[in-house]
Amino acid sequence: MTAYLAGRAPDTGGRPWYELSTHHRWLAVEAERLLDFGKNSAVPGGFGWLDDGGMVMADRGVQSWITTRMTYAFSLAALWGRPGAADLARHGLEALQTTLHDDVHGGWFSIVSAGEVLDDRKKAYEHAFVVLAASAATIAGLSGAREVLTEALEVIDRHFWSRTDGLAADLYDRSFTVLDSYRGANANMHLTEAYLAAADATGDEVYTERALSIAEQLINGHAQEHDWRLPEHYTDSWQPVLEHHRDQPRHPYQPFGVTPGHLLEWSRLLICLHTSLTVAPAWLLNHAVQLFERGVGDGWDGNLGGLRYTVDFAGKTSVADRLHWVAAEGIGAAGTLSSLFGDPGYERWYRQLWDWSETHLIDRDRGSWLHELDEAGRPSQLTWPGKPDVYHALQATLVARLPAVSSFARGIADGQLRA
Repeated sequence: MTAYLAGRAPDTGGRPWYELSTHHRWLAVEAERLLDFGKNSAVPGGFGWLDDGGMVMADRGVQSWITTRMTYAFSLAALWGRPGAADLARHGLEALQTTLHDDVHGGWFSIVSAGEVLDDRKKAYEHAFVVLAASAATIAGLSGAREVLTEALEVIDRHFWSRTDGLAADLYDRSFTVLDSYRGANANMHLTEAYLAAADATGDEVYTERALSIAEQLINGHAQEHDWRLPEHYTDSWQPVLEHHRDQPRHPYQPFGVTPGHLLEWSRLLICLHTSLTVAPAWLLNHAVQLFERGVGDGWDGNLGGLRYTVDFAGKTSVADRLHWVAAEGIGAAGTLSSLFGDPGYERWYRQLWDWSETHLIDRDRGSWLHELDEAGRPSQLTWPGKPDVYHALQATLVARLPAVSSFARGIADGQLRA
């Protein structure tokens, strides 16, 4: 299996980086550097949104997606033995039990500020991250984690999950009374990751089966039917809406067109899913390869480097900006495929994406990674201001230090993280 390589690639002489203890040490240092930056986001009631210099942007309040991602990050760090990480993860768990929790209707608010609920909608995207964070914290043995996980799984089961569709709905009002007609692939992708972690935390294979169901519908179905350019947006009967937000190509959650970064993220997740199954469908690994090749083939800019944010369904650039998470997910997919298949094509991509990220994204002066560059490679804030969280970049530092695993938390807990 040979990955398509666009542009000039670094030499792959010598041993693959995933075999090198020196590379593992570099990744470990980068992971700790990211967490040193991220710990500044701890505020009363959760984790705040950080600006480029690591200062909390108070006007953005406490947001569930950031609090859950940072709780997850520090739960992983607690598992590998970072001093103070468990306390920060418990801080996030407490926020999910108090500040962000809806004690009346259940579930979690999107945004709270100074005790006031600014966005009370209930989103599958954010609830998936509650499951992911609570699963990692449960595996880490943190107090209160299992209770949060149990509730989060029950809320998703009761309100979002459709046994008929084999997929999750996207958005409710506060009381879970009015269900929006929009259906999205993004929330379901993150729910796939969350369900795999939940299966590891609970031992219940129903969550692995649900992760497979999501992948079956979206990847073996819709992505394959669209030449591996996965539609992101759907009607309530799961019919693709290919023109959704054509007039808002930089929409932060629902941009128009195809997102190469999600194709790469799905590539890695299909391998995680394959690893978690006793008997895995053959298409999982094949489709992981197809998605990777489509993601880098459509996404990589052979002139300036970096992966474009979005393209249309013919592969033409829609938004040429480079978002940090897209590069991080490219690293994750390339590293996982490289260690799984031993193919030098994936090793080239792994090195090329790290080299590009070191040069263009990793901020040695102010910390973390620049979250967005414009089409000319200059720092930008057209989609996202600041550096809200470290979730994607942190996971990029783990793929070469672990074998293919069902979840990062389980791999670390089982002692598979290379020093």
